[in-house]
Amino acid sequence: MFDFHLHSNFSADCDTPMEEMVQAAIQKGIQEMCFTEHIDEDYPDETIDFDLDVVNYAATIATMQRKYGDKINIRKGVELGVQPHVLDSYRKLLQKETFDFVICSMHTTKKLDLHSGRFFEGKSLDQAYEEYYLELLECIRTFRSFSVLGHLDLVARYKYTEGVSLFLNIIEEIFKEIIPSGQGIEINTSGFYYGMNRLLPSEDILQLYKDMGGEIITIGSDAHRPDRLAEYYEKSAGLLKKIGFRYVTTFENQQPIFHKL
Repeated sequence: MFDFHLHSNFSADCDTPMEEMVQAAIQKGIQEMCFTEHIDEDYPDETIDFDLDVVNYAATIATMQRKYGDKINIRKGVELGVQPHVLDSYRKLLQKETFDFVICSMHTTKKLDLHSGRFFEGKSLDQAYEEYYLELLECIRTFRSFSVLGHLDLVARYKYTEGVSLFLNIIEEIFKEIIPSGQGIEINTSGFYYGMNRLLPSEDILQLYKDMGGEIITIGSDAHRPDRLAEYYEKSAGLLKKIGFRYVTTFENQQPIFHKL
């Protein structure tokens, strides 16, 4: 098992010490894990600061690798919360800091956060989804310093609609940008945890990615607690095989490594 989306107390929304996550991963038989701590610049909620102490983060990762490296591969990643006006800052960060894996996620649209529901106020569902995907497309057209897109249809977690995904036409444009450039997407299993009874993104989006030639795909639990590590991993791998994927991907030094399913 590989878990390539997880957090520790280096993320503002998590209070679990990194070592507890590592120990739990070893107990669960996870072969490789990647911490993907949050950086969400200009996040529109003054009660939480999604900054990252990159110096102490790197030092703690190195300590964990020395202490547990004979039992599990531990990678150093980051989850960047993108907005059009913060992309230059992220470019500068990634010129200075090294990560094995970079997730590009969008938690905020039109400078309004998805989590509180403010983004959805006064909008139809179609309008909200369209704005979300168009802003994500705008970001990835100018920002390519990432490994995968995180929980691509995250907007659906907050305003969930059953059935076929909305705005597959815009998602197709997103795939036209990232697939030729060697960037991928993730399966994020937290959709089950949040009551959606499905993965993020949905199966039809995964099928579209495969049909368009996408091959780079990681699996991550988005765990903030030890008990959620590698949640629904077998379900995810089974769905990938059903769709026709042959490999699941991990990353080292931002280079994809393919593991046969």
